[in-house]
Amino acid sequence: MSNPIVNWWRSQQFKLAVSRGDTQKAVQILHDIQKSGARFSWLEKLFRDKLQLERASLEYKREIGNLTEKLTQLSDSAVDNCKLYPNQELINSIYQKFQLIQHDHYLIQSTGIDVEIFDDFESKLVAYLQDEFNKIPVDKLNIKLADAFEDIHNLKIGQDPDYNFSLTPHVYFMKFFLENVYCLYLAWFFIYQDGLLSNKLNILDIAAGPGTVAYSLALFLKSIGESEKSSQDHISYYSLEKQDGFQFRGLQFWRKYIESLITPVNTYFRFVTADLLSSNHEFDNLPQDFFDFIVISHCFFADTSARNQANSVYKSIFTNNLKKQGYVLLIIQDKKLFKFYKTKQEENQDLEKKLVASFIAELGLDLVWYKYLTSRDSRKPCSAMEFAKFAEEKLPKQIYMTPMIQKYSHQKHDANYTLDDYIILAKK
Repeated sequence: MSNPIVNWWRSQQFKLAVSRGDTQKAVQILHDIQKSGARFSWLEKLFRDKLQLERASLEYKREIGNLTEKLTQLSDSAVDNCKLYPNQELINSIYQKFQLIQHDHYLIQSTGIDVEIFDDFESKLVAYLQDEFNKIPVDKLNIKLADAFEDIHNLKIGQDPDYNFSLTPHVYFMKFFLENVYCLYLAWFFIYQDGLLSNKLNILDIAAGPGTVAYSLALFLKSIGESEKSSQDHISYYSLEKQDGFQFRGLQFWRKYIESLITPVNTYFRFVTADLLSSNHEFDNLPQDFFDFIVISHCFFADTSARNQANSVYKSIFTNNLKKQGYVLLIIQDKKLFKFYKTKQEENQDLEKKLVASFIAELGLDLVWYKYLTSRDSRKPCSAMEFAKFAEEKLPKQIYMTPMIQKYSHQKHDANYTLDDYIILAKK
């Protein structure tokens, strides 16, 4: 039978324990009161309800933790299923076709090409350009091309073109596009070789031009498809570019070439036309923590003020839009990298590593690896005459594009596939 005096005494002890914050003692007394059959006071009921809520909350958190762990395991499994595991036979084939020679830890020379893939690609590009030129009267065409050639020539002398002529995208296709696709094809190959490539990717191409990154990846996936059967590719490709003319022409040629293939890459395109240096911030609507790769190919301004402003934008995009486990791929011409730091290019790996470290530090990134990808076997610059002779004897020719360039410009020599870029893979 319940004893009122004992119950009163327990209640007083319970109040004292609660006031002192002695939860363990209060729980023990509450348990004794319940066993005695006495009714709980309002304070004891309140304390009991608090304990029940805390237990429920702990159980809820435990269940959330278990579900999160299972979801992570499923997610990791899905990512693993999408991984393109390196095929040694394909790797050996690409080394042979591109005549890749690793002269030291960083310098890789390439004097070859996959003729079957690139010849077909090049011939389709020339056919597209010729169709475009045929739409313009000859006298107007020559004037428009002269303006565009003069504008795009600034790239060769280390200046930033205006890109504001109607045929500037076409001249870019003729002069630089094939070489840039060639370089980025090899960049994707080295990423694949390290087991970092999937057939389901979200890619942001900053200063995308006509979509060089998408084309190079499509050609590389075509190489994989020819060596082994893989599950369906799906690429979400975001183009962030100031010049809508480049985006339009890039998509126009994509439809004529990529989508005409028997097994085209399944690609979702989204175009964001934005000026990185404007105050409008059109790129603020990019999806958060979304991209597996963010690529910046050759868009590093010669002007210091513009470069610093662009770097600030790049760092913001890396922080907000790159996945936690995502990568940043940077392509910069060797001459430009050394020019940034007012240094002469020479056969000095320590200097090279120092410049690369400074370059990625300005972008707030950590280095994964870098490779100096070049047509030659040395870092030392050579004369234009020496390189022309070397290219004529050793480098793959642009057999379809050369006649077109010679027809519409003053260039007399053959166009070749050449390389002189640093490929830098980094993480935030």
